[in-house]
Amino acid sequence: MSPASHSDVLLQVRDLGKSFGGVKAVDGISFDLHAGELLAFIGPNGAGKSTTFNMVNGQLKASQGSIRLGGVELTGKAPRDIWRLGVGRTFQIAETFASLTVVENVQMALLSHADKLFSMWRRAADFERDKALALLDQVGMKAQADRPCSELAYGDVKRVELAIAMANDPKLLLMDEPTAGMAPKERNELMALTKQLVIDRNMAVLFTEHSMDVVFAYADRSIVLARGRLIAEGKPAEIRDHPKVQEVYFGSGKTFEKIAKEAAEVNAAVGAHA
Repeated sequence: MSPASHSDVLLQVRDLGKSFGGVKAVDGISFDLHAGELLAFIGPNGAGKSTTFNMVNGQLKASQGSIRLGGVELTGKAPRDIWRLGVGRTFQIAETFASLTVVENVQMALLSHADKLFSMWRRAADFERDKALALLDQVGMKAQADRPCSELAYGDVKRVELAIAMANDPKLLLMDEPTAGMAPKERNELMALTKQLVIDRNMAVLFTEHSMDVVFAYADRSIVLARGRLIAEGKPAEIRDHPKVQEVYFGSGKTFEKIAKEAAEVNAAVGAHA
């Protein structure tokens, strides 16, 4: 079933806004996100993408509007409470404990979800190891479970971070520039993995991204912001041809058509070596 045919709206954002003094960083945006859908949040620097992410995640309080997850209002809730409702998050710079092993990093997230992070009743290394290994298996990192995170290549650290984000069995996963700092092959592998998790778990992913080849290759839909306002929404082909998006995005000679062609070439190369 394609996301466009889904009737199960998971996330509803209505008239969302955030002001800092007299400056409107986000100006009354509205959109829906369905279970089983991967939605790209794109726009130039300063468009309001991170501010919107931080409001959905509870790190910033909205100045106006509503954010509802499965009918539950999120505005005003603390990040931890939102996490417990089933919202996971990864960051532009991967956040792991370098001194811990791969599996221990995931176990720490499982301990937190069980509200036992500060309990001394049993060793953390013994806590739900099998579940942690199962999560690592889903992201292709089970074989490296007992290696310190400090020894991993950056692409593998991003996979571990994804396993950590899955520890609360999220309905919604927020990914802030998930492929930043990664080589083309690594970033395509990470997004292909994310797409498969979306399908397998019927969860929703909202992600910001500057690499348009990633957006064209993996997003079901895209939302484009400029100066805090939503200027376009639709499938990648619709976004590519949207005149406002072309105007806002490109002052250089690189066109959406060229980027789309590059995305197809990269995906073909990745598929040939899979």
